[in-house]
Amino acid sequence: MAIPVSAQPPPAESVRDFAQEVSRDLGLRPKQLQSRYLYNGLGSALFEAICQLPWYRITRAEGRLLARFASEMVAPVGDPVTLTELGCGSGEKLAMVAEALRLRRRPVAVHLIDISPTALELSERTLGRLEHVSVVGHRATYEEGLRHAARDRPDTGAMLVLFLGSNIGNFDPPAAAEFLAEIRRALRPGDALLLGADLVKPEKDLLLAYDDPLGVTAAFNKNVLQRINSELLADFDLGAFDHRAVWNARERRVEMHLVSRRAQTVVIPRADCEVSFSAGEPIWTESSYKYDAAEVVALVETRGFRCHAQWIEPDARFALTLFLVS
Repeated sequence: MAIPVSAQPPPAESVRDFAQEVSRDLGLRPKQLQSRYLYNGLGSALFEAICQLPWYRITRAEGRLLARFASEMVAPVGDPVTLTELGCGSGEKLAMVAEALRLRRRPVAVHLIDISPTALELSERTLGRLEHVSVVGHRATYEEGLRHAARDRPDTGAMLVLFLGSNIGNFDPPAAAEFLAEIRRALRPGDALLLGADLVKPEKDLLLAYDDPLGVTAAFNKNVLQRINSELLADFDLGAFDHRAVWNARERRVEMHLVSRRAQTVVIPRADCEVSFSAGEPIWTESSYKYDAAEVVALVETRGFRCHAQWIEPDARFALTLFLVS
């Protein structure tokens, strides 16, 4: 029977920290909000809904690759295995990897790392049906949670870190390189990284994925303003902002913005600030960088990993790549 998730204390992210970062980032030019604040309870639920939309093909493409090749992906990883997922979502993809290890008849330790308690709870329920799996949840940033998992792992065996979806695309290239170096520092020879990356595809397909006709992505994006209203007592009028997704071809990234429909001033009491907007002024809330398959390999190998194999879903243009630590 799976051991229930025992979530660790929340990350070092108080209302005060949130307020300071919101005040700072809305004072930038252009105005910004950090994408991690999109993922509170409601935001996580909306993102799970986005993953079901026909225009957002990443989740289904990755699921097809895992269903077909998970056994190959775990084959180079030695026993006992510690699975660590950065950004666990619903846990469905992690469960597919854990199931591929079941035939080894060895217990599998799982560490779930997410800042969203909703995501941790969803993953706990998903993994609870697997008898060979024990689970520990870390409500933490990726870096902090990975340090906890690396500290708690057995002295023998291997750790397989999963960083799936298109999460690496939320980092700009220098930050992605540094984050991969952070992962490498937490690992030791014999460990592995399974990395998901969305690949460049036609602009119309990208924009539909980030600005769907049902408006689910728009609700996901606007929810960050509702979160600021709820937690920082702000008076954002959600109807006064439009969701906008654009493809920046030069930087090869999809950008999400919230665009002010009129000149307005928003008061954020717990951040001790007022923020003025002109008509048409955007808040930049998220970027999603897209890669070529060879670029994924080159980026990660410069951080001290060795590419073992890469699997590409050709229709949706998505890649899973397994890297080993020598």
